[in-house]
Amino acid sequence: MAERFSRQTRATLFALSAVLAWSTAATAFKLALRHLDHYQLLLIASIVSLASLGAVLAARGRFGSVLRATRRQYAWCFALGLLNPFLYYLVLLKAYDLLPAQVAQPLNFTWALTMTWLAIPLLGQRPRLRDLGAGVVCYAGVFLISTGGDLSAFRVDSAPGVALALGSTVMWALYWLGNARNDIDPVAGLFLNFAFGLPFVFAATVIFSDLRFAAAGLPAAVWVGAFEMGFTFVMWLTALKLTASTARVANLIFISPFLSLIFIHYGVGETIRGGTLAGLVLIVGGLSWQKSGKI
Repeated sequence: MAERFSRQTRATLFALSAVLAWSTAATAFKLALRHLDHYQLLLIASIVSLASLGAVLAARGRFGSVLRATRRQYAWCFALGLLNPFLYYLVLLKAYDLLPAQVAQPLNFTWALTMTWLAIPLLGQRPRLRDLGAGVVCYAGVFLISTGGDLSAFRVDSAPGVALALGSTVMWALYWLGNARNDIDPVAGLFLNFAFGLPFVFAATVIFSDLRFAAAGLPAAVWVGAFEMGFTFVMWLTALKLTASTARVANLIFISPFLSLIFIHYGVGETIRGGTLAGLVLIVGGLSWQKSGKI
């Protein structure tokens, strides 16, 4: 009993640490984008993330799993690396560049619903009434956030930004659906995703931006690489491995978007709008309903 309690306590601490770190991501994105464009930010963050994941593998004595991967595993990691970090983060960071953080972050949080809907045609799963109802609730929240709660005027901060933020959920959902079919060690797989994706990020930066980085943007970019893309993923996996109840740990992720608004307000200086809070409650409520198993 004592051992189980100890493992669950450690699982909760790892999960809460991951949630706290992910809650800072939107703020770090906006702070970095004040001095870097989205190509430069992604390049720096990808390099830091690759180094972070490599350090974790080396510290655990599991770097050999990267070298011992099969051709099939390498092929999957290459394909998934085009999605994450390359395409997904380019689209997401551009959305953050165009939108207030308090808009982009909740819209991106709907990726779990997108994944459920994509599983219908891709995995042959049957749609459930609960999924359809949760979708209505979540996208009502998306509508509120996109318009800032001003339903009469129906003005959005940036229609292209909203489209990119929602489009990023498709890419992230596709990444996780594909990742489920790759049987490589999860941390080794993510390391290879970044290793394969990094040359494409570098090429895009050279072609569409440049390699002269403003020093003021580097701390936030390094933070993004370490704690949005790198170490935090390992903390979350560790929590899932230690816990006796996956649902108990997984439900902690719903804290993240609300914590994120606090960091956005005090770190970025955005005034949080009523429409954002109302929309976020709808999104989190819809996702929670979808996971509950209740009609």
